[in-house]
Amino acid sequence: MRKFKRTEFEKIVKEGVKAIPARFLQKLDNVAIVIEDEPTPVQIKKLNISRDWTLFGLYEGVPQTARGVNYTAVLPDKITIFQKSIEAMARDKEDIKEIVRNTVWHEIAHHFGMSEARVRQAEAKRKSKQREEKI
Repeated sequence: MRKFKRTEFEKIVKEGVKAIPARFLQKLDNVAIVIEDEPTPVQIKKLNISRDWTLFGLYEGVPQTARGVNYTAVLPDKITIFQKSIEAMARDKEDIKEIVRNTVWHEIAHHFGMSEARVRQAEAKRKSKQREEKI
C-alpha cells in the first residue's frame, strides 16, 4: 500500500470522525483525536501487545462512565490513530478509509465507557448490519 502524506491521512481521519452518528459526536467531551506513526514501546508494553498484533488506535483517558464530580481541570482524553500501522495492513485507499472509520468508532466507544469485549460485540453487530444493507 502506498504511504500517504500526513495531511492526506488527516483528511481520511476527519472523514472517519464525520461518519460517527451525530448523536455520539455531540456527546464527545474533553477528547482529542491525534495521529501518530506507530505506537510507542511504552504503549505496546503497557497493553502487553504481542509482536504478531497490529495496533490501529488507542484510547487513553477517563471514560465518561468513570467521571465523577471531581472530574475537573484535567487534560483531554486522547484517541491516537496509528498511520503506519494502518497503511501496512491496508490493500488500497478504500481499505485505509474503512480501517480508519472502524478504528475511530472503536476508540470513541471506549471514550463512552465500553469495554473491549462490548466494543467487539457492537462492531460485529454493526458490520453484520452493514453487510445486510449492501445486499
